[in-house]
Amino acid sequence: MQDFGSQRRVHISTDAFEEDKRLAMWRELYGRGIANVDIEPIGDGPFHADVTFHLLPNVSIAAGSRSPAHYRVTPELLKQGRDIVALSILRSGDASATQFGKELIGGIGSASVLTATDPSVSTLHTEGSFITLALSRPALAELAPNFAAAFGRSIPSDNPALGLLIKYLDAVLASDELAYTDIARSASAHILDLVSLALGAYGDRAELAAGGAKAARLKSIKADIVGMLDRNDLSSDMVAGRHGISSRYVRKLFEEDGTSFTAFLLGQRLTRMRRMLLDSRHGHLTIAQLAHSNGFNDISYFNRAFRRRFGATPSDMRKSGRK
Repeated sequence: MQDFGSQRRVHISTDAFEEDKRLAMWRELYGRGIANVDIEPIGDGPFHADVTFHLLPNVSIAAGSRSPAHYRVTPELLKQGRDIVALSILRSGDASATQFGKELIGGIGSASVLTATDPSVSTLHTEGSFITLALSRPALAELAPNFAAAFGRSIPSDNPALGLLIKYLDAVLASDELAYTDIARSASAHILDLVSLALGAYGDRAELAAGGAKAARLKSIKADIVGMLDRNDLSSDMVAGRHGISSRYVRKLFEEDGTSFTAFLLGQRLTRMRRMLLDSRHGHLTIAQLAHSNGFNDISYFNRAFRRRFGATPSDMRKSGRK
């Protein structure tokens, strides 16, 4: 993908252009400047596209949506080739991709693996959304030397490593953490680990990648928990069911991280509660109402836990925010 200088997150959209110039501008900016593809719209509807790029060490992420169109990598464009492997995940819509004369997409949730050294055609037949990873070929080869075996075939949606990769990408893309160098480097390593497992890494390399997969799974689990703090029935059993693993394994992941499921959940709820107490937009709600909205059923327990964590009562905390 194109070098955007020091920026790690770049958003481009046809909405920024005049309607009659959108296709021409997208062909120039995205087609020639970034992806090295020819673009041919399908149908008579208005053309539009919207993509956000996240640029990490050895990994670039493109996530967005498009109207129906063919995206062709031609022999002429291959002369501008890059040393990457592209893994594209279909999130919605009807799509197809071909390379080496083979169909590479197996439906929503599946992934296609494309080499940047040979012609290919990727097509959205309907409105659709996607996530595409541009992976450093040398970095991927270190973890999965047999990665080329994935060319010309689809990775099915029921591939466990692919499923975890999607959950991890959803978690990290929903936050602003990738702006930090250390986090970006760590996220890149986790993504490469999960991709290598999805491609069939084996032996010692698979064991190394599995370590990164553990970290990625814990990240996605934590993000899931944070999104359900208002549920008073939130438990390790519920989270385990949502992620297709055992509750024992969920607890083990937290233990290896130096904490516990219960401690993490409590900490997140208390932190969110403190933030709401200090926010005047929640001033019309009683402390008990706020506590219930953060999953606390026992108000006495909440008050004790809050005071232990912050050294002040919820009432004192709310008053401090009004000064």
